[in-house]
Amino acid sequence: MIALVQRCLRGSVEVDGVIVGEIGKGFVAFVAFEPADAEALDDKLVAKLLALRIFADDAGKMNKSVVDTAGGILLIPNFTLAADTSGGNRPSFTGAMAPGPAAARFERLVGLLRSRLPSAASGRFGADMKVDVVNDGPIRLILKLG
Repeated sequence: MIALVQRCLRGSVEVDGVIVGEIGKGFVAFVAFEPADAEALDDKLVAKLLALRIFADDAGKMNKSVVDTAGGILLIPNFTLAADTSGGNRPSFTGAMAPGPAAARFERLVGLLRSRLPSAASGRFGADMKVDVVNDGPIRLILKLG
């Protein structure tokens, strides 16, 4: 499982001209599933996202989590994070989980996150999404689980 986390001042995702998810201050997490990813990684990622200390404390150090700051998390499914670009100019996506199982896993991940952070929002698996992120920092982290 791969996640790209971008700290933001706000983020939203639009499908067919309609905003389907949006947050204020917090972060957007783009998530890709790989074929060997066990469901236990979903729980591990949610715990990591909620505890990740990438927000400033009173001293200006990155020492607070999204929970500490009452922020939001916007989850976006993004199989392209699993791309292999080593063999030429056209990326291969064979390293990404097949769409059917990945869609189920994404919905499970969204459910787990919303059960612990009701302000969480998400994109729509398989949709042509327009993602708008106003970066804060810029702070971007790649999380590799599994």
